[in-house]
Amino acid sequence: MSAATQSLRLGVGARVSAVLMKLAGWRLVFVPPPAPKSVIIVYPHTSNWDFVLGLLARSVAGIRCHFAAKDTLFRGVFGRWLARVGGIPVNRREATGFVAQLVQEFARRGEFHVVFTPEGTRGRAAHWKSGFYRLALAAHVPLGLGFIDYARREAGIGGWIDLAGDEESDLARIRAFYAGKRGRRPDLAGPIRFPAQERAP
Repeated sequence: MSAATQSLRLGVGARVSAVLMKLAGWRLVFVPPPAPKSVIIVYPHTSNWDFVLGLLARSVAGIRCHFAAKDTLFRGVFGRWLARVGGIPVNRREATGFVAQLVQEFARRGEFHVVFTPEGTRGRAAHWKSGFYRLALAAHVPLGLGFIDYARREAGIGGWIDLAGDEESDLARIRAFYAGKRGRRPDLAGPIRFPAQERAP
């Protein structure tokens, strides 16, 4: 598809987002989801700018998706806007059955894509949170490998995998994909591993 044809097919918001990405020197990489429901992760996540770039990339790609964020962000005007653009509040301070609730959402909806930043923070984390992994297995949906690579100035979804349920082999495939992807602050990118207490059964 030519750039001109693609531009005609984009809505106004997507065209504006495409222009902004181009002016900033960024390129969208997008492999469409293989199913109407999925879990998507974005790594590495080391800067507030990741959120802005992620929204632009999502708009240009035209994929409708939700994203998990700290519940403390859903306050006031910003909180209402965050919910409007697809935010789902997550209480990370205690176990709240969030994965079980989302499994029900997957069963209820005909189309549903949920995005996670598995590090759970912009600061360096010692490990990934395994909620996205447990959710993808429980909902029987593919896992999208999203990224924002400041080295190549590329953002989007570069591939999809079906999780086998074997944590080590699945994480090995995920590590292979993200090898060489660099965040805005590479020193803050956490290792791709789960802590023993969060390992999926």
